[in-house]
Amino acid sequence: MSPDVHWQKSSFSGGGGDEDCLEIAATPTTLHLRESDTPTTTLSPTPTALNALLTAVKRR
Repeated sequence: MSPDVHWQKSSFSGGGGDEDCLEIAATPTTLHLRESDTPTTTLSPTPTALNALLTAVKRR
């Protein structure tokens, strides 16, 4: 992944001193996801897979 990718803390992550959060980064063609406690492991789901994940999360 390009070093110039800008990671942003998810708005649903805890605030304050809690550093455990989901971070997202957008590139022209992909949305990238990672956990703040394991920043070297990233997910870059296809649009179909990301849609399925978000749909499942919304149902809960």
